[in-house]
Amino acid sequence: MSGPALIYGLCLAASASCAALLGRAYLRSRTRLLLWTAIGFCFFALNNLVLVVDMLVLPEVDLWVWRQAAAGAGLSVL
Repeated sequence: MSGPALIYGLCLAASASCAALLGRAYLRSRTRLLLWTAIGFCFFALNNLVLVVDMLVLPEVDLWVWRQAAAGAGLSVL
Protein backbone atom coordinates (compact mmCIF):
# COMPACT_ATOMS: atom_id res chain seq x y z
CA MET A 1 0.00 0.00 0.00
CA SER A 2 1.36 3.41 -0.94
CA GLY A 3 1.81 6.31 1.43
CA PRO A 4 -1.04 8.49 0.10
CA ALA A 5 -3.45 5.54 0.11
CA LEU A 6 -2.65 4.87 3.76
CA ILE A 7 -3.14 8.53 4.71
CA TYR A 8 -6.43 8.80 2.77
CA GLY A 9 -7.69 5.63 4.43
CA LEU A 10 -6.71 6.80 7.90
CA CYS A 11 -8.42 10.17 7.36
CA LEU A 12 -11.57 8.37 6.23
CA ALA A 13 -11.47 6.05 9.25
CA ALA A 14 -10.89 8.93 11.66
CA SER A 15 -13.74 11.08 10.37
CA ALA A 16 -16.14 8.13 10.19
CA SER A 17 -15.18 7.10 13.74
CA CYS A 18 -15.75 10.63 15.01
CA ALA A 19 -19.15 10.74 13.31
CA ALA A 20 -20.12 7.39 14.83
CA LEU A 21 -18.95 8.31 18.33
CA LEU A 22 -20.69 11.69 18.19
CA GLY A 23 -23.87 10.04 16.92
CA ARG A 24 -23.77 7.52 19.74
CA ALA A 25 -23.24 10.28 22.29
CA TYR A 26 -26.18 12.18 20.84
CA LEU A 27 -28.45 9.14 21.18
CA ARG A 28 -27.55 8.93 24.87
CA SER A 29 -27.81 12.59 25.81
CA ARG A 30 -30.04 14.17 23.11
CA THR A 31 -27.86 17.28 23.07
CA ARG A 32 -28.45 19.14 19.81
CA LEU A 33 -24.82 20.26 19.52
CA LEU A 34 -23.75 16.61 19.36
CA LEU A 35 -26.30 15.95 16.62
CA TRP A 36 -25.11 18.79 14.41
CA THR A 37 -21.47 17.92 14.99
CA ALA A 38 -22.15 14.28 14.09
CA ILE A 39 -23.88 15.37 10.88
CA GLY A 40 -20.92 17.61 10.06
CA PHE A 41 -18.49 14.75 10.54
CA CYS A 42 -20.67 12.53 8.35
CA PHE A 43 -20.16 15.04 5.57
CA PHE A 44 -16.42 15.13 6.28
CA ALA A 45 -16.33 11.33 6.09
CA LEU A 46 -18.19 11.54 2.78
CA ASN A 47 -15.62 14.06 1.60
CA ASN A 48 -12.82 11.65 2.51
CA LEU A 49 -14.61 8.75 0.83
CA VAL A 50 -14.96 10.74 -2.39
CA LEU A 51 -11.28 11.69 -2.08
CA VAL A 52 -10.30 8.01 -1.89
CA VAL A 53 -12.46 7.20 -4.90
CA ASP A 54 -11.14 10.23 -6.82
CA MET A 55 -7.46 9.64 -6.16
CA LEU A 56 -7.19 5.86 -5.93
CA VAL A 57 -10.13 4.09 -7.55
CA LEU A 58 -11.00 6.39 -10.46
CA PRO A 59 -8.01 8.68 -11.02
CA GLU A 60 -9.15 9.48 -14.57
CA VAL A 61 -12.45 10.96 -13.32
CA ASP A 62 -12.42 14.42 -11.74
CA LEU A 63 -14.57 14.43 -8.58
CA TRP A 64 -13.26 17.74 -7.27
CA VAL A 65 -16.69 19.39 -7.34
CA TRP A 66 -18.25 16.56 -5.30
CA ARG A 67 -15.43 16.69 -2.77
CA GLN A 68 -15.83 20.42 -2.35
CA ALA A 69 -19.61 20.08 -2.05
CA ALA A 70 -19.28 17.52 0.76
CA ALA A 71 -16.67 19.64 2.56
CA GLY A 72 -18.81 22.75 2.17
CA ALA A 73 -21.87 20.94 3.50
CA GLY A 74 -19.89 19.78 6.53
CA LEU A 75 -18.63 23.27 7.23
CA SER A 76 -22.05 24.83 6.78
CA VAL A 77 -23.59 22.38 9.26
CA LEU A 78 -20.95 23.23 11.83
